[in-house]
Amino acid sequence: MGSLGEEEDKIIDESHGRLAMMELANMLSVPMALNAVIQLNIADIIWQNGLNNPLSATEISSKIPTIAPSSSSSSSENLQRIMRMLASYSVFKEIVSIDSNGVSQRLYSLTEVGKTLVKDEMGLSYGSYVLQHHQKALLDAWPMLHGAVLDPTQEPFRQVHGKPAYEFYGDDGDSNELMRTAMASVSVPFMKTLLNSYDGFDGVHTLVDVGGSSGFCLHMIIQKHVHMRGINFDLPHVIDGAPSYQGVTNVGGDMFNSIPSGDTIFMKWILTTWSDEKCIQILKHCYNALPEIGGKVIACEPVLPKHTDNSQRTRTLLEGDIFAMAVYSSGGKERTEEEFMNLGISAGFSKLKAFYLDPFFTVLEFEK
Repeated sequence: MGSLGEEEDKIIDESHGRLAMMELANMLSVPMALNAVIQLNIADIIWQNGLNNPLSATEISSKIPTIAPSSSSSSSENLQRIMRMLASYSVFKEIVSIDSNGVSQRLYSLTEVGKTLVKDEMGLSYGSYVLQHHQKALLDAWPMLHGAVLDPTQEPFRQVHGKPAYEFYGDDGDSNELMRTAMASVSVPFMKTLLNSYDGFDGVHTLVDVGGSSGFCLHMIIQKHVHMRGINFDLPHVIDGAPSYQGVTNVGGDMFNSIPSGDTIFMKWILTTWSDEKCIQILKHCYNALPEIGGKVIACEPVLPKHTDNSQRTRTLLEGDIFAMAVYSSGGKERTEEEFMNLGISAGFSKLKAFYLDPFFTVLEFEK
């Protein structure tokens, strides 16, 4: 028979387990609250050109032009409830102060997390990444996640919409534009890190960006490596809307058929969205497009750790893996470094080098 202390410890453990499950069950509140503050432009209201002065929910709501004056009190209360919850996830910093009448009020400023929602000089922020992930078409796929276990040949998005996500984006102009903006918002800060910390583009004459979308990332690379020629390669409907950049040629096509020739091929978050078989097919086309000596593929992908822990990085990567399962083509997934190496070898590459320069993306060099 266990001691009283052991029984108390068991009760505490069980209650913590129940509390943890309630948190998990209600966690949908977090992304939906993020959606709300992005749509209300809260981060830019607080930021005020870099001042980041703490503001009350009443002060913030007074700067939202679409709030009806007759409901300002209730609106401020609801906004405070949303911001208080997000403060517990370090999106906002909360300060409780006492005014001259002895009444307490909550003030909010932006943390480093919240600053990612502030639009930059190009109008980009992580806000578009959040909205892209939570648009209705994608949310509709999540209740079918168990279907990925019952029938792995049909990803949940296709089960719900009758076509794969990339085809859906091609048919829906608004969703396609949101995806492009979201990818640019994530890509630009990563590319700044890459260009400051990575020398793998040195000496490259012709760089092919597979799945380059607008071509802006290629434009950033060429701005630093001015003697380089760039080929921005993507599906025709994507290339049709791509702007012109000096030194960049936009080419429409299908990477499953062929890839334009170059001495180095660059791709970012491409392999994660496809099955092993499709990835090998893509990498084989890359291999054929490269010169016999010295050619390489530079792939920027999320790389899973070998062992599972509860760190923020591991959780973020594993959550992205489940997103790939729900939304992208059957078999799309995140992989470990060893799994990426096996894909490269299967496509004919002899070596893989990994550079962990960024918390999310890893730079992978497949050498021919």
